Amino acid sequence: MPSLSVFFPAYNDAGTIASLVIAAVQVASTLTPDYEVIVINDGSQDDTPRILDELARIYPEHVRIVHHEQNRGYGGALRSGFSAATKDFVFYTDGDGQYDPSEVTALWSKMADDVDWVNGWKISRSDPMHRIIIGRLYHHTVKLLFGLKVRDVDCDFRLMRRRIFDVVRLEKDSGVICLEMMKKFQDAGFRVAEHPVHHYHRAHGTSQFFNFARVFRTLVDLMKLWWLLVVRRDHRKRPRASAEAVGKPR
Repeated sequence: MPSLSVFFPAYNDAGTIASLVIAAVQVASTLTPDYEVIVINDGSQDDTPRILDELARIYPEHVRIVHHEQNRGYGGALRSGFSAATKDFVFYTDGDGQYDPSEVTALWSKMADDVDWVNGWKISRSDPMHRIIIGRLYHHTVKLLFGLKVRDVDCDFRLMRRRIFDVVRLEKDSGVICLEMMKKFQDAGFRVAEHPVHHYHRAHGTSQFFNFARVFRTLVDLMKLWWLLVVRRDHRKRPRASAEAVGKPR
């Protein structure tokens, strides 16, 4: 049986993270006996660290916690998660409870020999109208700018082969890491399957993204990323292992 790493980036997610971890333990155990659940506590200021340490005590064989003393940003948390994962396949979603980790079973079923990563797409976005409008504008803009072929560029519900990271190196600390990830996966020739997933209203906490300063920084990061990946294409020039070298069918 292939093994599975599940991880959540978490920042001030005390209201949701316990139920997500318990659900992940339950669903992962139905897919494979060799699994781990990892949570990246990205400098949370609420009760998230205490809750996570208690979960690790309750599930010592399967739950691991990585604590960042300082907030490193969404990209920094994802990079820590990918680095900490040790199993054949890696699945991640957010710690705010807007996705149901049990739906990883659907992505798992799509992971065939000729598939390297499975990208979720939201059946319907359960957010306030202004976020839906901004999300749609963002989606169409970045698909055009980066030439992305996936159906949903803004669905943080993904399953991938860990060996992809023998080829792809992620570098961004902000939220544009998801664009960096998909563009580099696509340009390296890794093959994607897609599957619909549900998206739920945020029951606890508030979004860390929707404020002017953060949106402005993200736009600056996005244009820098576009310059590097689309104009200069630096990631294609580095002498890194090819996709064939890690045994990927093409």
